[in-house]
Amino acid sequence: MTRLDLLKILVGQARTNGFEFRRWYTTRLGVPWISADAAFTLLESQRRYYALLFSHEFASTFWKDGGEITFQVAAQTFERVLPGGGSATVTRKPFTRRSSRRDAWRYHLREMALAEEPLRYMRKYLAVEEDLDDDMETAPANTMPAPKPAKVAAKKTVAPKRQSKPMPTGLPEFLKRPYP
Repeated sequence: MTRLDLLKILVGQARTNGFEFRRWYTTRLGVPWISADAAFTLLESQRRYYALLFSHEFASTFWKDGGEITFQVAAQTFERVLPGGGSATVTRKPFTRRSSRRDAWRYHLREMALAEEPLRYMRKYLAVEEDLDDDMETAPANTMPAPKPAKVAAKKTVAPKRQSKPMPTGLPEFLKRPYP
């Protein structure tokens, strides 16, 4: 997949979430709109796609609000003051965290800025048909991946109704006894 194809897919995904590519292109880059192909070619040829990828408008629509994100929290070491006045060193292991946040796009912008190639980072979040073909071609013939089991609609079984217990009549035994 070429960089140009990837840019088209990324913008297409953002447009389905409400991103207005033409408006962003004319206002942010200050270049007159000719056509979508010309716009993508300009972004790709002059590496102006960085302006698109790191644009808050694009990021906030590409990763829509409330989308679940998974991220790694790094190991931490810090000093803590104990109630007795002493101090202790606390070491926490790295862990994976899943979150559904309104500002998930801010996390992704941070991670993309740390990545060596931002387009490769973005590529991880796209499900493209080519990926499926590549997986099948690179797998050795004797170790083909096992097909995923098809989801079969489970037959809904109705549990038999339980016999309801009769309601007690009269006072319970402990109330019939005199109070000592």
